[in-house]
Amino acid sequence: MGHGQAELVGRKPVIFGHRKVRPRACVAVGKRHLRAFLRDVLEGMGFVISECGTADELSHVLCTEFPDLILLGIGSDRIEPGRLLEILVREEFAGKVLAFGARESIIITAVQQVGGEYGLAMLPPLRTPFAAETLRDRVAMLLPREPAPRPAVHVGEALHAGWLELWYEPKFDACTLSRRGAEALVRMRHPTWGVVPPAYFIPEPHDPHFRELSQFVIDRAIKDWHYLLEHQTSIDLSVNLPAAFLIDPQAVRDLCQRMPSHPDFGGLTIEIESKEAIQNLDLLIEVAREVRFHNIGFAIDNVGTNWPQLMGVEKFPFMKLKVERQFIAGCGNGALKRTVCRHIVDLAKEYSVRTVAEGVESEADLIAVTELGFDLAQGHLFGKAMPLKQFAQSSFSPSPLRPK
Repeated sequence: MGHGQAELVGRKPVIFGHRKVRPRACVAVGKRHLRAFLRDVLEGMGFVISECGTADELSHVLCTEFPDLILLGIGSDRIEPGRLLEILVREEFAGKVLAFGARESIIITAVQQVGGEYGLAMLPPLRTPFAAETLRDRVAMLLPREPAPRPAVHVGEALHAGWLELWYEPKFDACTLSRRGAEALVRMRHPTWGVVPPAYFIPEPHDPHFRELSQFVIDRAIKDWHYLLEHQTSIDLSVNLPAAFLIDPQAVRDLCQRMPSHPDFGGLTIEIESKEAIQNLDLLIEVAREVRFHNIGFAIDNVGTNWPQLMGVEKFPFMKLKVERQFIAGCGNGALKRTVCRHIVDLAKEYSVRTVAEGVESEADLIAVTELGFDLAQGHLFGKAMPLKQFAQSSFSPSPLRPK
């Protein structure tokens, strides 16, 4: 076994040096919203995450997930530090333990002392509130020095195993900064690799699973819309689909039949990549005529320097023009980017359609897209894409002038 690899001895992982594979962490915290926050932060660092809300769940996690790190929330609901320590000792946990809690908590000191006496590898505790950078510093020894290898996962396997889900990135009115919808983005939650971005598993158009993935996105988006309706309010959703999916008339009919009949359903926007949209313009004009009576509209995604190819279209089938991220990020200080954006906004006005600025990352970007006349904006300044339940629990009253 080479340097940086992990070997399983019985039920506990033994780590040699800095790993090249993704480390695993278990968040043992009673409060659900706090588990969601820590999951988001740790996944961003590269950890594969599991969770437990009670001590009874920890034994199962240790036996099935083999975590390298346990984050132990002290003073949170339903978590009993004494029982957790007993379980870790009984299962001969060989990883690191990081306890955190209120600054005045006496229990943290006790947990730190008892854990050390039991032979557990206790990291210096964290006192709340703490910054994400402080957490990263505590767990730096577990992070791989080299990038994790590319996961070899086929989308067919992911579909069959149920590893796929949709994450949601909010969209806001560029002027009022009120929420105006969300874009659904497909993600894979792999049992070994953790959250895998779509670049690693989106199939080629000729792949037999191509249509199945598109059907999954549609079905899950509608299911998630009902979930969001139950947990907060109705929200307008956008999904990304390839133009090739719409070539099949039966696929189009099935798409129309899947739309909710609920009076609060504001419609589904299908975003199609600009190159595909331009190449299949006649097809989309025909399909748009059919689906618009079922509350479905088209948006053209990643519009950039190819905007002149959209000029002079007699029957324009799109409701929105979405400007490519590279022309939005930094447009506040980039004259060339602002010029491209201005042309696209003017083009949208000619067709009486709306514009979306994707990739707003700074206050200067936001000011620029507002001055240019964009209708909607999305990007990391407002919030990253997040899992459904976290999205439903999020408060949508952002302070967008404060970078995330």
